This record gives sequence, C-alpha cells and structure tokens, in this order.
Amino acid sequence: MFVLVRHGNTFEAGTSPRRIGARTDLPLTAAGIGQARALGTHFAHRGMVFAQALVSPLLRTRQTAAEILAQQALPPDPTDAQFLREIDHGPDENQTEDAVRKRLGAEALLAWDTCGQPPADWIVDPEARIAAWRALFAAPPAKGPILLVTSNGAARFALLADLGLREQAALHATLKLPTGGYGVIARRADSALHLACWGERP
Repeated sequence: MFVLVRHGNTFEAGTSPRRIGARTDLPLTAAGIGQARALGTHFAHRGMVFAQALVSPLLRTRQTAAEILAQQALPPDPTDAQFLREIDHGPDENQTEDAVRKRLGAEALLAWDTCGQPPADWIVDPEARIAAWRALFAAPPAKGPILLVTSNGAARFALLADLGLREQAALHATLKLPTGGYGVIARRADSALHLACWGERP
C-alpha cells in the first residue's frame, strides 16, 4: 500500500496563494502543522504502521512527515526521494494564481490538473518522474504501508505511471491533492494497482 500525502499549508489565511515549487522552500504555517498532526492522528487511528517513509527534501514536506511519523510507535527513518520534489514552475514560480492564469490561460492549467500535461516553460521532466513511480511500484512489496510525502505537482505522476491508475484517476475531477490531503494506492490480489482514495482529508 502506498499512502501519498501532500504537505500542509504554507500560506497564512487571507494571503494570496502563489505557485510555490522547487525553488521556493517555505515552512509550514501553524495551520499547516495542525494539518500534518491531524494526518498523523488519522493514520494512527486507522492502524497504519508505516514500513517506509519517502519524503521530498523540501522543508514543508519534511515537516509534514515529521508530524505524521511522531505518532507512530516505531517510525521508520524518513528517506529523501528526489522524484518527490516539487516541480519548477519556470517563469511562474512564486507568482500569484491570478498572474499565472493570466499568462498561461485557463486551458493550459486545466490540462495540467486533469492530464498532467505541464506548460512548455515549466521544468518538470514527466518521463523521469513516471519512470521513478514505475520503479517503486515494481519493487518487492514492503512489509507494511509506504508513506510518501510530497507536493501537488509531483504527486500526480503516480497516477500517470500505471494504465489502470490512469483510468481510475480519469473518474476524478482533478489530479491535484489538496494541502493536508492524501491518496491511497493499494495492490490487489492479482497485483493490479487500485486507487483506493484520492484527495481525502482527515
């Protein structure tokens, strides 16, 4: 089982959100810390005992992982995973959503959020990200759930790395995970991957 978590909030309430990617290493806000703790409580109450924890090297994801793992009796040591690092939004990095929408247009952003097709001048490397997810899915099964803490732009490639997941993801309105949200990819008895949930919050 793979439990994909998006980090908690990095903007205070009332602040205009911006496109924050790999070049902007923001910490969690107090509300973001609360979201991460709520995730840890939620997973612990569901009896999830993580065998591995793969974490993007960015501060916001490391903080989120730390709060989740603090509620595990015997937490695994988190491992940095570069393929979970947020994408680089190119000229749109650290720009407001209104400015990004004005520059790119609604159609380009819709293609990114529903099909994982990035704008031409964003630095993403979808092929490498998909290959990393496929390698993870093909690895021998862990002895328990694997926690993966990442960002919105990076998480979606898990759904694009497998045909069955891609078809199941098409039933959702978006590939995005909300801040403080998660998705679960499980493996059926026939080894097929199943999208158990996506975009859930505690």
